[in-house]
Amino acid sequence: MSNTAVVAHAADDLRIEDVGEPAPAADEAIVEVAYGGVCGSDLHYWRHGAAGASILREPMVLGHELSGTVVVAAADGTGPAVGTRVAVHPLTPHGDGVTPYPEDRPNLAPASTYLGSAMHLPHTQGGFADRVALPARMLYPLPETLDLRRGALAEPAAVAWHAVERAGSVTGLRVVVIGSGPIGLLAAAVALHHGAAEVIATDLHSRPREIAEQLGARTLDAREGEAIAALHADVVIESSGTVPGLAAAVSAAQRGGTVVLVGLQRSGDVPAPVATAITRELTLVGSFRFGAEFADVIAALADGSLAVDPVVTHTFTAAEALDAFATAGDASVSAKVLLAFAGASGSAGAAAAAVAS
Repeated sequence: MSNTAVVAHAADDLRIEDVGEPAPAADEAIVEVAYGGVCGSDLHYWRHGAAGASILREPMVLGHELSGTVVVAAADGTGPAVGTRVAVHPLTPHGDGVTPYPEDRPNLAPASTYLGSAMHLPHTQGGFADRVALPARMLYPLPETLDLRRGALAEPAAVAWHAVERAGSVTGLRVVVIGSGPIGLLAAAVALHHGAAEVIATDLHSRPREIAEQLGARTLDAREGEAIAALHADVVIESSGTVPGLAAAVSAAQRGGTVVLVGLQRSGDVPAPVATAITRELTLVGSFRFGAEFADVIAALADGSLAVDPVVTHTFTAAEALDAFATAGDASVSAKVLLAFAGASGSAGAAAAAVAS
């Protein structure tokens, strides 16, 4: 039985290949992957052979937004039983022995690994494969009311959840989201879930604005600078990761407001309207990945209070990964693009028997 995976070898060298059966450690389970969401970092590895400072130096299976079914439980008895449907928390926190960080915020541990990341060598292989061996502690059971397709959104939704909560309570407030890519759209959904009185989302393209409106947000074209500056928002979520987006975020914030920076800016110095931030006494806070929110996100997805279905615009098979990546890289036509692996076809039972034999 083949184990199809999506493997990045270098810039513009993405291959669909058989990686062989996973060999789990005692504390690892084998998961038959159902769906994997294509993230911006996956696109960077495909297009540039690097995601920021993480440079490909060996072939790497991509993917960290994952859902699937346990087909072999961890040998040490930890984690979910065979047949359990799960979402995957892809972080393994590590300190470096030198750099201090708050222990209650594992997302800030300086030497951490993340599935599908080339930060370290050997690289941390990802989960875009039919079957993968994963630490049992990464696996969060999905409630019966949460299907595997929506379960694959738990990881990016947790990123958005963390970003919104970095601003504190948004109940009754006006929230502006700059940039309606997948994380921006999910941040709009989370802000509405958290009781925001109004959410306004911006983007250059009409398609993501249409999706934001389906989620319940009002929208503005990102080129409408005067209208954005007149919003006087209590909270602004900057999710575009662009210099113009950063400037727009500061301009949209009311005096005494909060700007959350979740869109990853380029390395090095970035121009910003700091004088405006100072004279308005804005609170600027960073937001990186997520911490303990994963279980809360799964619960909100399961009970329907966090509505995210419009964010998924395309689903491709793993064999169509090149087309999937091209579509995901075009923000004018797509939001979240999913890859469907073996577990999406309901073949977990057959896979369990094959792996065990």
